[in-house]
Amino acid sequence: MRLPRFLAAAALAALVLAACTGKNAVDQSGGQFRFVSGTTLGKTYPVGDRKKAGDFTGTLLTGSTMKLSQHTGKVVVINFWATWCGPCTTETPQFDLVYRADKAKGVDFIGIDTKDIRSQAEAFVQDNDISYPIVFDEQGETALRLGKIPALALPFTVIIDKHQRVAVVYLNKLTAKDLQPLLDKLLAES
Repeated sequence: MRLPRFLAAAALAALVLAACTGKNAVDQSGGQFRFVSGTTLGKTYPVGDRKKAGDFTGTLLTGSTMKLSQHTGKVVVINFWATWCGPCTTETPQFDLVYRADKAKGVDFIGIDTKDIRSQAEAFVQDNDISYPIVFDEQGETALRLGKIPALALPFTVIIDKHQRVAVVYLNKLTAKDLQPLLDKLLAES
C-alpha cells in the first residue's frame, strides 16, 4: 500500500523539479495565473507571460483582515511558512529586515502562516519582532486562491509585480541576498 503512494509522490515531485521557466511555466489558457512550475533562483517569469494573481482576503494574526488587491502598484512578496518549519523560522526574520529596508521603495510583504497553531505563530511573530502582516491560514487555502499553487512543502515564496501579476514562484528557502536583486529588478519595471 505504501509503495503506490510513494511512487505517485515521487512522480509528482519529478514533474515539479523537471519543470522550467518561461511560457511552459505559466498556464496560458486564461487571464489568471495557474501554477505549472516554479521559477529558477534569480529568474522571473517573462513580463509578457505573467498572469494576474488570484485575489484573496485573509484574517491577520492581529484579527483584522487584508486583501491582496489593496497592494496594487507595489511589488508584493508573499511568503508561506509555519513555526514548525525550521527553514521558515530562519527565513522569516531575514525577510522582515528586507521589508523594513524596502517598504518605502514600494515593496510589501505578506506572510501566510499555514497549517500551524495560531498561538505559536503569534508568539513567534512577537518574539522576533516581525513587522509585516501575517495572515493566519490554518487550512492552507491562500495558495490555491493565488493560482492553484500546490503547497507541497514549506517555505515557498510568490512575488507579485506592481500590476498584481505573478512574477516569481520559488519553492525553496530564500535568503535576503537571493531576494534583493529580484525586488530591485521588479521595482525598476514600469
